[in-house]
Amino acid sequence: MKRSIRKWFPIFVLPTFIAFLIAFLIPFVMGLYLSFCEFRTVSDAKFVGFENYISAFKGNSDFLNALIFTVLFSLVSVITINLFGFLLALTLTRGIRGTNFFRTVFFMPNLIGGIVLGYIWQLIINGFLYNYGYSITSKWEFGFLGLIVLMNWQMIGYTMIIYIAGIQNVPDELIEAARVDGATPFKTLRTIIIPSVMPSITICLFLTITNSFKLFDQNLALTAGAPAKQTRMLALDIYSTFYGKIGYEGVGQAKAVMFFIIVATIALLQLFLTRRREVES
Repeated sequence: MKRSIRKWFPIFVLPTFIAFLIAFLIPFVMGLYLSFCEFRTVSDAKFVGFENYISAFKGNSDFLNALIFTVLFSLVSVITINLFGFLLALTLTRGIRGTNFFRTVFFMPNLIGGIVLGYIWQLIINGFLYNYGYSITSKWEFGFLGLIVLMNWQMIGYTMIIYIAGIQNVPDELIEAARVDGATPFKTLRTIIIPSVMPSITICLFLTITNSFKLFDQNLALTAGAPAKQTRMLALDIYSTFYGKIGYEGVGQAKAVMFFIIVATIALLQLFLTRRREVES
């Protein structure tokens, strides 16, 4: 059996491996090289060293401002999404009536496209702010809060489903034993439920961190970076640099490489730390 698997393994893997090369690895390597070039198209690339990386920070602080705004947004959204998602999961695993209905309702926003979500919440928020003579682009704080609300509305139901699966896998015997020993609900949550659902926490943190940093459609539709680029996130700033400025394709590519390094570093660090907690628990 093992000999047969080794024999046919390359044949079955080859199509997927070719697709991986064409769709990911080759474009990634080309993009890394082009970040060190000045170019309009791939065929006319001219090597300029680290000039594009220097230009990303020189002259204006758009990239740095977008980075700060994205980090602040990601920090708040990751905390709120996971907190509310976990609390909803706890509530909907208590055997209350209509549990399946509520699970469906909370999950449905995740099925809506980012552009549509952005325009929906733009109409809702502007409909409220117009009563006071403002719009979502009047102040950066309005755009920031709007993005937080939008991201929470879209992602809370998704994380809730993952947390529900984790909570349902906690053995009832452990919870019952804790109650018999006189443990309070909070102590049971802290010492039994949370350690038992660490794999779910690892997954949800990874998804919310990466999705928060990569947010693009919703940012474009809700504020488009207004006012004065103060609500422009990293993905939108890279897009605007690459496609919005002639001759800045190399700078946009350099920003994209730095963006990849930042997100990959944070995500891998989070996976390392939370997986250690899984082992400890």
